[in-house]
Amino acid sequence: MTTGGETTAPAGSARRGVLGRLSWGLADQAASSMSNFVVGVYVARTLGVSAFGVFSLAWVTYGVVLNVSRGVATDPLVVRFSGVPDASWRGAAARSSGAALGSGAALGAACVVAGLALGGRVGTAFACLGVVLPGLLLQDAWRFAFFAAGAGRKAFVNDVVWGVALVPAMVAAARVGGVSAFVLAWGGSAAVAAAYGCFQSGIRPRLSGARAWVREHRDLGYRYLVENVANSGASQLRAYGLGVIVGVGAVGVVRGAELLLGPFLALLMGLSLVTVAEAARVLRRAPHRLGGFCLLLGGGQAVAALLWGGALLLVPDRLGEAVLGGVWSAAAELVVPVTLGVAGAGLGTGAAAGLRALGAARRSLRSQLIASVCYVTGGLGGAAAAGTAGSAWGVAAATVCSSAVWWLQLRSALREHHQNTIREVRTP
Repeated sequence: MTTGGETTAPAGSARRGVLGRLSWGLADQAASSMSNFVVGVYVARTLGVSAFGVFSLAWVTYGVVLNVSRGVATDPLVVRFSGVPDASWRGAAARSSGAALGSGAALGAACVVAGLALGGRVGTAFACLGVVLPGLLLQDAWRFAFFAAGAGRKAFVNDVVWGVALVPAMVAAARVGGVSAFVLAWGGSAAVAAAYGCFQSGIRPRLSGARAWVREHRDLGYRYLVENVANSGASQLRAYGLGVIVGVGAVGVVRGAELLLGPFLALLMGLSLVTVAEAARVLRRAPHRLGGFCLLLGGGQAVAALLWGGALLLVPDRLGEAVLGGVWSAAAELVVPVTLGVAGAGLGTGAAAGLRALGAARRSLRSQLIASVCYVTGGLGGAAAAGTAGSAWGVAAATVCSSAVWWLQLRSALREHHQNTIREVRTP
């Protein structure tokens, strides 16, 4: 049976397809989170609290740049080219990956200049980050492209390739020593996976099509750009502010606590790889199920984060010190507030996926701006009032409140979509 040129599969087959794609998405995120966790633990144990704080500043800066690339290059791809014919997807993926590569080159050059101007350990780390940004952003673009095509297995394999390449790179970095060596090792191994992504897809990034891609999708891209930068920029402002108010070591402590929730934080970072594409498919096939689908996604993540955080409270100090070394004792005190923050964020991402699928960029942007202001205010206000622990509790409260904003906006967007659909049906 076909509707509007699209084949409608039987309900059982459709459910199996969704479960299969979500399973590959979970497998991909497991591979990604494991790599991030191992890198964080290895660097923390090798460098100590202060140097790990410098590495964490480079990490959160990468998060801002990554979200710039996603906003202009890959978020529109997932929203508009999920489940489309192969020829359409291939052309879009070539231009989208070209936009990501171009973003990496331009923003990487800016990082190098800023790093050279800053000098010191922080400046050198930023300069090295600039060198590896093109490879990091291209690797992420391939993951988006594969999930848009429903080929999550390829995204999983690509992340596994990155993880395998990380092993010798991290060993070499440990022998050289210093934050910069670890930044280059981390980004250099991503470039290996990015190159492999070209082989997997049979597509070469089209830098010449990057400007046209951004222009054609500016109605979504610019709003998603602001939204994504507000999200990651809030994390960066909180990290920088915490370093000024409490000290660089506090940044390392917070990062250490976040590492303990690593599987869920990595899942949240790359959530749109799976859920936005699936929410877009649900919207096309059964619009009335979108709200329940998003609630299942968000609620499932929140419950899983709470269970994981509860398990962390039972970890003996000896085992924690074996994993994080000297960072453990301070990071363990932040497990409860960080867990609550991750659970609140997980609940909110379900609603965020629904807003992206609906193309409600204005509502999505409004929600993210409110969430970012709350995050920075809670994180820095808490730091000023009660140091590192106060910052963690402030962020937890802000994240839970922000989740309510996301769901209120999704409810309004669903109501609008339903009303618009009724008007279209009644209009001859």
